[in-house]
Parts: sequence; structure tokens; C-alpha cells
Amino acid sequence: MINITLPDGTKYEYDDPVSGYSIAEAIGPKLLKDAIAIEVNNKLFDLHHLITVDSSIRIITTNDPDSINILRHSTAHVLAQAVLNLYPKTHYGTGPSTDDGFYYDFMFTNPISDKELKNIEDEMHNIVNSSQKFTRTIHNLDESKLMFSDQKYKLELIDSADQTEGIGDKNVTIYSNDTFKDLCLGPHVPDTSYIKYFKLLRVAGAYWRGNESNDQLQRIYGTSWFTKKELDIHLTQREEALKRDHRKIGNELDLFISPDEIGPGQFIWKPKGAQLRDTIETFSKDKHKINGYDLVYTPHIGLSSLWETSGHLAFYKEAMYPSMISEDGNEYYLKPMNCPFHILTYKSTIRSYRELPIRVFELGSVYRYEKTGVLHGLMRARGFTQDDAHIFCTIEQIDSELESLLKFSTAILKAFGFSDIEADLSTKPVKAIGDESVWDSSTESLKSSLHALEIPYKIAAGEGAFYGPKIDLHVKDAIGRRWQ
Repeated sequence: MINITLPDGTKYEYDDPVSGYSIAEAIGPKLLKDAIAIEVNNKLFDLHHLITVDSSIRIITTNDPDSINILRHSTAHVLAQAVLNLYPKTHYGTGPSTDDGFYYDFMFTNPISDKELKNIEDEMHNIVNSSQKFTRTIHNLDESKLMFSDQKYKLELIDSADQTEGIGDKNVTIYSNDTFKDLCLGPHVPDTSYIKYFKLLRVAGAYWRGNESNDQLQRIYGTSWFTKKELDIHLTQREEALKRDHRKIGNELDLFISPDEIGPGQFIWKPKGAQLRDTIETFSKDKHKINGYDLVYTPHIGLSSLWETSGHLAFYKEAMYPSMISEDGNEYYLKPMNCPFHILTYKSTIRSYRELPIRVFELGSVYRYEKTGVLHGLMRARGFTQDDAHIFCTIEQIDSELESLLKFSTAILKAFGFSDIEADLSTKPVKAIGDESVWDSSTESLKSSLHALEIPYKIAAGEGAFYGPKIDLHVKDAIGRRWQ
């Protein structure tokens, strides 16, 4: 007997393994019509995934926050399929969903331009109209290499055991529709007919796996939605966004510059911009102090032993700048985060539990070696300043502190005019430190705080920080763009 529990507590019993499709069908025809995937014990699967043990499930419909990423990643597969149909000798890389669409990276025999996008889009519509079913299969490493023997980037992913692409130590997850195959964890929409409203936007350059020493590929960007209205609104907003690009406005208003002499991803704030920044920073400091936070200042560099203890060198080194060696032989790193310094602040004095919670914060400048291809003005930079806080409290105080922190954070966002707020709850990644029980209890506390404040959220499985689960708050601006 398999017991299935729905979000509202309703229970179903089945004698044999049951799919999400069958459960949706049993609940009602409208749910079945809108269903595209299923969440089983906080993990997403295809609608036809068979459930074999007692589980808590949620049917993912087109109205669910998780559904749009599933649609967009499925559209990325169709894009790659269309490209290979039209350009059979093309090598294809990876194609994830993004906040407002999707992309896929290719190595064409002859580079293409934006002019070719219309033909690719037409071929995508042919694939969509043929209602090809997405099918998930598991293969061993040798079988997988044989299937992708003429695709060097896929072979590299298999050899590197990239788990984000569905590759384990012994087995590889592959999705197929018609003759097209791709390495993928899924899930996907049931078939290509669900992909109706999409648009290819532009062709850009991108290094393979974001590394400047690798091949330079061509990245095709697109967007995909469940309704024509949503697509039309997005395309209109995109046109408006181009007019309001903060890099363009920052230059026009004489706020900041990013001259070639200082390298990409770094900025100089000119007098007008500095005055604006000072106003924002003063507002932030005052609000933190009112809400019980103590201001601290910490250095910009730290000994390698500090980053070894914190775990950054083991889990985050690729995003840190190379080390510097002093004349006495000591090794230093520019800080990518303020966390270790705040912990040193806390442990500098003998504490009593009666002092807890202790909240410290700073406007700390950090430095991260972001790949050139992902830099985007002030939104994705290599050097930036963040209002960063750490709260030291007892286990019993965690829930109340989290709720208070979320109230404070959303109030700050609303003060700047952002009222449409939602969240991602990121859970334990593959590479992580700490006991499983601590991860589980921390994740549940984060869920409880989101529920208490009625903040809509979705689960970003396996995308937490290496030291713990996290909540990322997202807002929409006046023209509908979503920012983290």
C-alpha cells in the first residue's frame, strides 16, 4: 500500500506504484489539464514519474511558481533540437532556464547572426506542433559516451561527472524527444505541445563553462511563457527595459563609470553618484540600528588560514581572487564575504546566553572573481558593497529571529518601492558542510518564517550555500523585471 498526501492533508491510497499523471487524473479533469510536473517530498519530477513509497506530493500546474522554469528549460531543449535539425554538424553545450527566459550555447561550423533566428524559430514551431513526448532514461557511462560520441562538450560533461547535468558516478540521466537527446536532470513538460509562446531574442558570445581559456561559443537567448498575453507583456517590458538600462541611465546622469583602466565589473562613483549612494547607506545604517543591529567594520583581506577554517577555500575558491604573498611568507586573500570577520567579532569576547541574540552588520566591500560573461553592470560585479549582517542566537530563538529578519528585509525593500516580493528557498547542495539534521531543521525554520509572513516561495533544490540553506528575496520593478 502506498500512501499519498496532498498539500491540504488529503490522503490517497494505491496498491501499486502511481504516477503524478494518475493522481491528477483522479483529482479532476481541470487539474489534469493544467498539470505539467509533480513535486514528491520536495523534489521535482516529470508528471509520469512513478511513486513507489509513501510520499507528500504537490501537482505542479501552469499557475505554480516552479512551472515557468520547467517550461523554459524544455524550450531550451527544443531550441537545441531545432539547431541540430538545421545545422547537423553543430556541437551543443548546455541550456538552462533563466529568470526571464532561457539560453543554449553552440559551436557552429560557421558562426550565425541574429538574422538566422527566424529560421530556427520556425523549426522550433514544427517540433512543437508534432507533440513530441519528453522521455527520461538512465544509462551507464559507456552507453552515454557512445550516444554522444560526436559531441565533444557532452563527452566532457560526462567525464567531469557534472551532477547538475544529470551525471553521477556510474549512471547518466538523458532526456529524449524524437531523435534528439540531451544530458539532463529534468523535469520537463509532458510533450512539446505545451511550448506554444516563445521568442528567440539574440545571439551573443559565451565561453564554454564560463572559462575564458575554453572555446568561445555562440549563445542563443530566448524567452518562453504559458500564454500569448504573458509573452507580449514581456516583450513590451523588454523594449522598455532597454530604454531604462541602469548602465545607460548611470552614464546619462553622471553617477558612475567603469573605465577600461580598472578592469570589468568594477565602478567609480562620481560626485553625484556618491551623494546618492551616501543617502542610501545612511538610510540603511539608521534602520539597522533602530532594529537592534550593531555596526562593525572589517578588513578587506584575511590570512588563508581564516578562509580554510570558514570553508571558503574548500568550497568557494573558484570565485575568489588569487592569493597574495607578503614578505614574511604569509598568504592573504581578498574577502568574497564578510562572514568570517563577523564570527571573529562575536568570539572576541566571552559571552553569556543572556546577551543573545547579538546582531552585527556592516556595509562591507567584497570582491568576487565573476566570469566576464556573467558581468552585468552594478547587478553582477566583481567588486561591490553590501549591507551584510549576522545574527548569533540560541536554537530556541531561531524562528522568531528569522521572522523578525524577514519583516525587516521586506520593509527595507518596500521603502524603495518594491512591493511585489517573492522568494527562493535553496536547500542543501551536493558539496556542503554540517550535519544532515542541522540542514533539515534550518530548512524547516526558513519555510516556517516564509509561511508566517505569507511570502510566496519556491524550492530551489540543491542550490543552498555550502554552509547552510538560504532564502533569496526577489522583487519586480515598475516594468516587471525580476531582481534578486
